[in-house]
Amino acid sequence: MGSLSPIHWLIVVVIVLLLFGPNRLAGVGKGLGEGIRSFKKGLSDDDKKDDEKDDETKKLAEKPGDEKKVS
Repeated sequence: MGSLSPIHWLIVVVIVLLLFGPNRLAGVGKGLGEGIRSFKKGLSDDDKKDDEKDDETKKLAEKPGDEKKVS
């Protein structure tokens, strides 16, 4: 048994369109796109928060007399 040929994919698409209708499939696609976009935004926001925490930790770790003098 091999993979599905293009004619098989066409039959599957036609059946799905008949079952759900184009409007509902468009809504599902839109919802999926928004979900992925929100997930990516959440990941990038977490990275920014982690970077800010690292900067704050470095500032707190530095003591006032620890600066290196350049001659």
